[in-house]
Amino acid sequence: MDQSLAVDAPPVTRGRFALHQVGASSSDSFADDVRRGLTATPKFLQPHYFYDALGSALFAAISELPEYYVTRAEDEILRSKGTEIAAAFGSRVRLAELGSGNAHKTRHLIEAILARQTALDFLPVDVDPGILTSSGHELLNDYAGLSITAICGDFRRPASLLRPHLPSANENGTRTIVLFLGSSIGNLDPAAAAAMLANLRTALAPGDALFLGADLRKSPAILEPAYDDALGVTAAFNRNLLARINRELGGTFDLSTFVHRAFYNEAEGRIEMHLVSRKAQRVLIDGYDVAFAEGESIHTENSYKYDEETLHTLAEAGGFTITRRWCDSKGYFADLLMVAG
Repeated sequence: MDQSLAVDAPPVTRGRFALHQVGASSSDSFADDVRRGLTATPKFLQPHYFYDALGSALFAAISELPEYYVTRAEDEILRSKGTEIAAAFGSRVRLAELGSGNAHKTRHLIEAILARQTALDFLPVDVDPGILTSSGHELLNDYAGLSITAICGDFRRPASLLRPHLPSANENGTRTIVLFLGSSIGNLDPAAAAAMLANLRTALAPGDALFLGADLRKSPAILEPAYDDALGVTAAFNRNLLARINRELGGTFDLSTFVHRAFYNEAEGRIEMHLVSRKAQRVLIDGYDVAFAEGESIHTENSYKYDEETLHTLAEAGGFTITRRWCDSKGYFADLLMVAG
């Protein structure tokens, strides 16, 4: 999908909340990407398709699991350092967020910013229009100084989504801060992550900034249970991708014949998630069929982990400079202020 050719639909509401849908219909993109991935060798599916309504709810449940430290670690940073972070943002800011989801953690920053300025423009970007609408109205109910322009689209090429809603230069001293929390950047391989940041940079003025969440490298004994919990919630989240294909594309996946597998690939510095076929089988999807050998997997997600060197390499490749860094008390996670050059 070439989002540079996309046209915004009219806002669905007026006043303090507007929702824009950008790009081709999600069902068309989903069908094309599923066919491309499942007919490739090896097979893969793109992780942003996890987040339909059920997938978003399952991820919210994952965030509460004892094994999944990622959300708690970043929440600790934003809760305990929110005032300091907001001060580092500057005296007048607008806020955008890529992959905003339910914006639960974002509330810490919204509150800290609104303690410094009376009004705040917030531009959340997500692939799920439902969660943009529900979370947006919850935020508006809680924060009188907030106005929201929600953007539904694929945030892997963020410039085409944000540029129509951002000034070409800092107006009246207002600085744009783009949040990309939760180490979602880790779902992209290093080249794609650098390309995404470089694309984002083209929508920002010099001095604007990216506030990036990054999961740090640590022992597989900590990493692997975070993606393969004892209750099986992450397994359900992974298999829901097949259920979504069944629901939306007429697929015939038998979910009981696919097992969730997650492991740390130390050579690549990433967690990998797969769905592994328990048997040889054929699955029909939207007029074509896909053959699986016993033990064959669908690669559904990577989650790269970072150290100081890889973070600075990423920032430089995207046209940013890391100026501040905040970590949780265990040193598991980092949030970085990366300034556009």
